[in-house]
Amino acid sequence: MASDNDNIALEPKEEQQSEKKSSTAHVPSTQMKNPSSKDEWPAPVVATKAVKVKKKRDPSLIERTNLLNMSKLCIKGLIESALEEGRSLDSDHQPLQQFFALMEHVMGHGLKGKKSFLEKKKDFWGPLEALDRILPEANEITDSVKNLPGIKTNLGRGRAWLRLALMQKKLADYFKALIERKEMLGEYYDPNALMMEEEAAVIAGLLVGLNCIDCNLFIKEDDLDNQIPVIDFSMYFKEGNYLEKPNGSAGDAGASGPNLTALLDQKNYVEELNRHLNTTVTTLQGRVRDLEGANGTMKEELAVSKNDIIALQAINEKLKKDNDSLRSDLQKKLEIARADIDVERETYQTSRQGLNELYEESRKRLDQETNIRLDVEKELELQISMKQEMEVAMRLLEKDIHEKQDTVVSLRKQLEDIKTINIELYNKMQQFDGSLKYKTELVSKLEEKTKQMVATLKEMEEKLKQTEKDKVVAEETSRKLGQLIAEKDAKRAAVETDLKIEKEWRSTLQGDLTHTRDKLTLLETELQQMAELKREFIRLDEEHRKLQQTCEDQELTLSDMGNKLSESRLKMDDMVEQQQYMREKVWTDDKEVINCKNCQKLFSVARRKHHCRHCGEIFCNDCSDNKMALASSAKPVRVCDNCHTILLQRFSASKS
Repeated sequence: MASDNDNIALEPKEEQQSEKKSSTAHVPSTQMKNPSSKDEWPAPVVATKAVKVKKKRDPSLIERTNLLNMSKLCIKGLIESALEEGRSLDSDHQPLQQFFALMEHVMGHGLKGKKSFLEKKKDFWGPLEALDRILPEANEITDSVKNLPGIKTNLGRGRAWLRLALMQKKLADYFKALIERKEMLGEYYDPNALMMEEEAAVIAGLLVGLNCIDCNLFIKEDDLDNQIPVIDFSMYFKEGNYLEKPNGSAGDAGASGPNLTALLDQKNYVEELNRHLNTTVTTLQGRVRDLEGANGTMKEELAVSKNDIIALQAINEKLKKDNDSLRSDLQKKLEIARADIDVERETYQTSRQGLNELYEESRKRLDQETNIRLDVEKELELQISMKQEMEVAMRLLEKDIHEKQDTVVSLRKQLEDIKTINIELYNKMQQFDGSLKYKTELVSKLEEKTKQMVATLKEMEEKLKQTEKDKVVAEETSRKLGQLIAEKDAKRAAVETDLKIEKEWRSTLQGDLTHTRDKLTLLETELQQMAELKREFIRLDEEHRKLQQTCEDQELTLSDMGNKLSESRLKMDDMVEQQQYMREKVWTDDKEVINCKNCQKLFSVARRKHHCRHCGEIFCNDCSDNKMALASSAKPVRVCDNCHTILLQRFSASKS
């Protein structure tokens, strides 16, 4: 089968030839062109019924029907082989490889492709990656596929996705969800593609039967980017039970056998579909339980929020009490400060009154002394006028004057002392004014602090209002959650009705299947008649060809025998060398080796140990990253660099 998915045409050549011969078998001999030509055999007129000439069919329809028939055969063969081998398959199982190749052709049929400079790039990774929008469960597979280190192309990612989905037994679910979204598939597929038609639903039903298979696939070692998908038809046509029926009297028994097998397959399919529906019901019940659990958690959170609101109210009351205590303490401190200021004012006033009284007394003394001085000056004037007359009295008076002058000097000193006292009082007055200003500033600061405390109280009241609003919002959310639970219950009822509808649809499908089986029996009888005619023509043609080829084959056998003898001798020599090498080589133990034998690097967690499958020695990944096919294994295995060069030389020598 070709790798291009758009040019798949799986009709056998023998069937096409039979259609051509059936169309020419019933044409009269007068309408036959060149009956004597050597290339065309005359068609024998055997059939009595007139067969209509088939018109040209749509090639996309032929491709879809062929892919559907091949998928039926492939899935049936895979299930049978899995039951024989114990329902556990690995990547080397041939029917499983055939199934993946067929699924690749099914997914790639009718892809639109992305245009580039050289050719159209077609891969089915786009619709698989878009499946995350429909099913969030598929996000795990796409993330794991993207994180695989050895895959670099979109085609390899699509192949890895198919393998992971089959291992998780969810391939049928994902395929069904994908074909149900025709609008999304229209971006990637043509209208005549298999994924856009009804055949995709049949394939989705067939894939449900694969849920009974366990697959253990190791994806990291497979080269998924460069694999070529090839389907081997020989494994489906070995016994001839799929296309032909036995002749003679055993025809009825052979017809009843496939019908019984078809009924058993239908029964298995219906049972698997019922299991699938039961699993969907259990998943829906689990979701309902999860929603009930979520509702319970929301109720618990609501109770916790109510407890938080009560705790906030208690904290608010405590803060109010603290605020009242702080306000009372501040008022007490303000009263004490005002009392201190009043006491200081009274002391200042009393000290000022005393200083004023001292100042008035000193002033009175000064006035008295000035008056005395004036009187003395008057007396001196009188004495000066009477100087001549009273010289003796003058001397006495001069003594008195000197004494008086001494008293004046003492009085002047007293005046200077009084002035200094006044200056000191003035300075004290200024100091008292400064202290008064400082205390008034302290009073203003205390008033500002009281205002700030009032503002904080207002903020706390606003927060209390906000908490009350949050409480209302939480009650509304709880009411909405109750509505959501009611909606989920309604959806569950709708899903149950959908299940009933699907059961009714399944019964109608069973009726349609019986009708189609009757049609198939009629078609199979016609095919038997056509097959007999075809066999006679093929037998005559094969006898003619055998007579021509026997001479040529007998001449070629001699030359082939000589070549095979020479090749067998070379193979014997290679086998002897390999046996000697296998006797000499020993599989070394991991515990005995610390360094790589080739580059002598130490092994660690990052640098792991790898055995060479040819010599048995232990190397690092850089020195043993080659793969070669050996006689002991069917697929290529890991070998070291030295063994790789030796094996390449041996293969080149054997080919030459």
